[in-house]
Amino acid sequence: MMFQFIPLVAAAAAAAEPVAKEGGLFDFNATLPIMMIQFIVLTTLLNSLFYKPVGKMLDDRDEYIRTNSAGGEDRLAEAKKLTQQYETELADARRQSQAVIAEAKAAAQKIASDELATAQQAAQAEKEKASKEIADQKQAAFSTLEKDVDALSQQILSKLVNV
Repeated sequence: MMFQFIPLVAAAAAAAEPVAKEGGLFDFNATLPIMMIQFIVLTTLLNSLFYKPVGKMLDDRDEYIRTNSAGGEDRLAEAKKLTQQYETELADARRQSQAVIAEAKAAAQKIASDELATAQQAAQAEKEKASKEIADQKQAAFSTLEKDVDALSQQILSKLVNV
């Protein structure tokens, strides 16, 4: 609206001025105040229409970046904390699994050694039983042989005496 009056004011100022020598270095007429008013109006319009919204947008963007940066740092710190916690839990789980494996190996070793000892005892008992049976059979064989030898000796002696 103000721009509509500027040409009118300029025309009125030009009509009111007596015709004077123009073109000097410092010719002060109505154009200087009009230019100042135009400059102030333009500055005000640019400030309200361009600089404030752009400045607000830049401030909002800066705040958004700062917030996201701080949030990102917080999330990064939390991720590192969780990573450390998970690594600790993983190490504990590995130690526990190694302990379980060691216990299972020890139990299997004990069972194997117990079964081996039982098998060795059974084998020793079988060996002693077989050894006893062999001794008994040997004794029986010797006694049978002794009787046979006595009977043969008697027969040989009787044949020799009768001859």
